[in-house]
Amino acid sequence: MESLVMEPETVIVDVRDEWEFEEFNIGGLNIPLAEIRSKRHYLLPYDNVIVVCTNGVRSRVAVKDFCRHPEMEEKQLYHLKGGILGAEE
Repeated sequence: MESLVMEPETVIVDVRDEWEFEEFNIGGLNIPLAEIRSKRHYLLPYDNVIVVCTNGVRSRVAVKDFCRHPEMEEKQLYHLKGGILGAEE
């Protein structure tokens, strides 16, 4: 994943609430899960979208939602299994 993150056409999207993002984050855009549909257009310039959250549940929901929208069909969508907590281990 590290090499993918370094690609200019890749974005990390943190779907946790704003207060969680402010407390600790790994960078990228903060788009809370509740706002993901209305702010999906922010992701259109990117080919690779990596979605993260605390434990992987919200990021999986967000990726499943993205898959339902035609404008996201050409994108490579990933979610961080185990979330940020799992990545720290």
